Amino acid sequence: MKHDLDLSRRPEARASAPANLAGLSLPALKAEMEALGLEPKKAGMRAKQLRRWIHHFGVQDFAGMTDIAKELRAQLAEKYVLTRPEITEHKVSVDGTQKWLTKFQPGVEGESVFIPDVGRAGALCVSSQVGCTLNCTFCHTGTQKLVRNLTAQEIVNQVLIARDTLEEWPSSNENRKLTNIVFMGMGEPLYNLDNVAEAIDTISDGDGIALGRRRITVSTAGVAPKIPELGERTGAMLAISLHATHDDLRNEIVPINKKYDLKTLFEAIRAYPDLGNSKRVTFEYVMLKGVNDSPAEARDLVKLLRGVPAKINLIPFNPWPGSPYECSDWETIETFAEIVNRAGYASPIRTPRGRDIFAACGQLRSESVKKSAAEKRREALAQQAEA
Repeated sequence: MKHDLDLSRRPEARASAPANLAGLSLPALKAEMEALGLEPKKAGMRAKQLRRWIHHFGVQDFAGMTDIAKELRAQLAEKYVLTRPEITEHKVSVDGTQKWLTKFQPGVEGESVFIPDVGRAGALCVSSQVGCTLNCTFCHTGTQKLVRNLTAQEIVNQVLIARDTLEEWPSSNENRKLTNIVFMGMGEPLYNLDNVAEAIDTISDGDGIALGRRRITVSTAGVAPKIPELGERTGAMLAISLHATHDDLRNEIVPINKKYDLKTLFEAIRAYPDLGNSKRVTFEYVMLKGVNDSPAEARDLVKLLRGVPAKINLIPFNPWPGSPYECSDWETIETFAEIVNRAGYASPIRTPRGRDIFAACGQLRSESVKKSAAEKRREALAQQAEA
C-alpha cells in the first residue's frame, strides 16, 4: 500500500492564515501585541498606534504606518493582515441607498445598508447576527434560521466597508456622509450583547472611527431583561420594535412578546439609564393594512407610551416574496400619525428606501444556512480530498 500523501497539504499541516487586526477593539489589539512578545506598556502604546492607523486613517497596509519602526512593521506584516471580509454583492438603489452582502466566513454572510439623508447626514444599518430566532411575521430576516452571532470585529468591519466605499478616511467630523449607526439589520442585538457592546466601544472610540454613542441606536424586539444592561454598558440610544399595542396581537406578530409581555417590556424601558428629552426611546411601528393601523390603535399607542420620553417611527410595510401582509394606505398612515402627533409625540413616517434592491426595513435576508457538525466534517473531508 502506498503512503506517499503529501502531509503539507493536510489542513492541520498548513500554515495558519494570518490573523486580521482590522475591526479589533483596543483591548484586543493590546492582547495581540502582548502575544507578539511586547511587554504590557509597549503593547498598549503600539495598540493605540494601530488603532489610529486602522480605524482613523483606514489603512490596509502596514507599510503606511510611518510612526512604527520598519522592523516591527515587517513583523506585523508577516503575522497579520488588515483586509476586509469579502463583499459578495454590492447594490446601489435608485434612491442612493447601498447594500453590501459580506462573507465573514464560508457559509456565513450578512447584510448591511447605508441610507443617505438619515440622521445628520447618513445612517449605516448593521447586522448583529446572521439569521434570527425571533420569527416576527412581517420581517423577511425572520424567515432565515439563526446561523450564528457575529463577532465584535465582524460588526465593526461592516462600518469599515461602508467608509471604504464612501471614501471617508481619515475620520473627520466635517462633511461626513456617514454620521449614524443603527443596529437594525439582521438579528436581535440583545441576544449578542457582549459583541454588540464591544463593537460600540470600538465604533465610538474618539481616536478611531469616532462616532458618538448618542449617534448609535440599538433596536430590540423586546428582550426585556437585557434592556437596562444595554444602556449601562453602551450609553447607546434605544429603539423598540413595537408594532402592536395589545399583548394578543403582539404575541402573534412579535412572538417574543409571549415571553416578555408589554408590561414587562415597559418596566425595562423605564429602567433604561438617562432617559429624557435629549435621550428619547424610538418606537418602531410597521404599518400593516387592517392589522394594526386603526385610529383606536393609535390612541392606545399614546396611552401605552405615557410617561416615556419617546418618538415613534411609522414604517410603511416593505413587501417581500411570500409576505402575508400589505402596506397600510397612505391616508390611513397619515391619520394614525396625526393622532400620535396631537398627543405630543413626534411620529415621522419613514420614507421607504432601497426597496428595489431589497434593502428596506424588514427585507434583509441572506442565503446562509446553519450546518450541523456532521455536515461541516463531510465538507472538510471533501475539500481535503480535492486538495
